[in-house]
Amino acid sequence: MLREGWHRRVTVDLMVWLVAILLCMLWRWVADKSAIGIYWAMFGVLTVLWVLIGMLVQVYRSYKETWFWQAVLALLLDAGILIGLCWLVLPKLPWGLSPKVASWTIMLVGAIETMVVLVEHYWKYATNMTVPVMQVEHRDNAVVTRPDEPRGANSMRSIRQSVLSVTTEEDYRMLLERARLDSKLTKAICDRNRFAFLQIPDYQYNTIVDLTLLNDAKGINRRFCIVNQKLPDGGRYVCCYRPQEYIKKKLLAKYPAGINWIVYSLYFFVKRVLPRLFLTSRLYYDLNKGRKRMLSKTEVFGRLYYCGFEVDEVVPMGHIEYVFAHRHSQPYPQEQIKVYGPLIKLRRVCKNKEIRYFYKMRTMHPYAEYIQKYVFDARGGMDISDKSNDDWRITTWGRFMRKYWLDELPMLINWLKRDVKLVGVRPLSKTMFETYPQWLQDKRTLTKPGLIPPFYIDHPNTFDELFASEDKYLTEYLAHPVRTDIKYFFLTMRSILLRKTHSA
Repeated sequence: MLREGWHRRVTVDLMVWLVAILLCMLWRWVADKSAIGIYWAMFGVLTVLWVLIGMLVQVYRSYKETWFWQAVLALLLDAGILIGLCWLVLPKLPWGLSPKVASWTIMLVGAIETMVVLVEHYWKYATNMTVPVMQVEHRDNAVVTRPDEPRGANSMRSIRQSVLSVTTEEDYRMLLERARLDSKLTKAICDRNRFAFLQIPDYQYNTIVDLTLLNDAKGINRRFCIVNQKLPDGGRYVCCYRPQEYIKKKLLAKYPAGINWIVYSLYFFVKRVLPRLFLTSRLYYDLNKGRKRMLSKTEVFGRLYYCGFEVDEVVPMGHIEYVFAHRHSQPYPQEQIKVYGPLIKLRRVCKNKEIRYFYKMRTMHPYAEYIQKYVFDARGGMDISDKSNDDWRITTWGRFMRKYWLDELPMLINWLKRDVKLVGVRPLSKTMFETYPQWLQDKRTLTKPGLIPPFYIDHPNTFDELFASEDKYLTEYLAHPVRTDIKYFFLTMRSILLRKTHSA
């Protein structure tokens, strides 16, 4: 059966043949100019035969119904039949056409076609997510359904042995005290497979202690969501992970200076970059099975909040950190896969209070957006640049990009789409927008936001100064739009060049 869009593939074949013919004719032009016309006719016939034979051997069959090797075999069969015809027919013709030239051209076409098939099949593989989206069922309020009773001596010996098989005596004592391992309302489990949590009865335990390192756990979000469904309202979940900061220090200390950074960069690329790229994420996890992940504090916290938990405390124990959290709400609607590539889209409040997506380079660890309020509260609130003081969600390269506005370069896409003006108040997240007084919210949504805000001219230090700066600009802009934007553009350029202003 012909694949959908088979005519597009035939067009590609014709283009490939044209390239191959031109290369061959260039060689024949040097060798024998008199045979050029005859070879053009021969290659025209071969091109038509290639397409016809390809239809017979199902080269253009739908990729949804064929494997890569089946497609390659069809190409080999097409090329083989055509080469056989050349050696059978061409020597008998009076024009002296060389079957060797025709054969080499057909093999060149076959090689290029194989590359095309490889690219298309890999694209299908990389973009075809076979794991269905987890459906989180809504539930009513739930309380623990069993009494709080102490465990017996035999039970405690069994738990102690289980805990010590994966961790240390010091960790066991900490969990005994903080997670109440001696209570029958606490369930300790160590299993890399998330399906083990499905065997836990609903609402039977007030605390679930997960002793598997999240770095080696398979399907972290699904794991968290299952635990969320098993715990009663306010139930506690304890998990542990090895921070990427520890891995970084270990690698830098293991190798000599200079070489250590090369090793760490390669390790970081394999463990953090490849799993986040659109075309390599599935291949990475199919090969790696989710083992030895590099996990930042931001990602672990963000995943917990994404799955309906709130973090209570973190207890460092050597190179392992234990995170104590409680069930707060239903998980966010789960996505099939969250790939945090270098380019991200952020929801921002625009003109007429419309929500539009703005492009930026990612400067924060994955899942950072889910713990914004947690970071702001823990660090004494947000500052006027819409970032908390000492925001540990920002990566090292992210701080560099923010300093020189490199993270905002993709917003030029929004400028081309006419979502923003060149000059104007900055587009805000909903969280930041709601901190503004109502009168200023209404005023700033009368016009489009801009790439160059008045912030970089007035340099406000407090929210009141920021509100006054934006109010001043908006008042001038609403009265004289063009003149105001020209004025603010040149004032900003002067501020950048003379005052060395940088992005927040």
